[in-house]
Amino acid sequence: MATPTTKAAQEVLKADFQTLVRDTEKLLEHTASIAGTQAEELRAQINESLLKARESLQQTKETAAERGQEAVVAAEGYVQENPWQSVGIAAGVGFLLGLLATRH
Repeated sequence: MATPTTKAAQEVLKADFQTLVRDTEKLLEHTASIAGTQAEELRAQINESLLKARESLQQTKETAAERGQEAVVAAEGYVQENPWQSVGIAAGVGFLLGLLATRH
């Protein structure tokens, strides 16, 4: 389940990529008619959008890594506190996977 922080990071990333796409579309539309300063300004805007998108992607990656680490710690804690339940759950999951694997 995604946390509010993760959802916010995903929304920022999505918005940054949408901006990048719009800027790139502008560049493609105006390539034939723009020369000199206008082309440089548009390239600068696209470069800025790329930088923002990369930063957002890095932040999302870091957030996902942190959440993954938290999940691992929580799972390890549960297994240490409830070893027999964990063995039972693992056996049940293994059994179900075995049934699914042998079905044709």
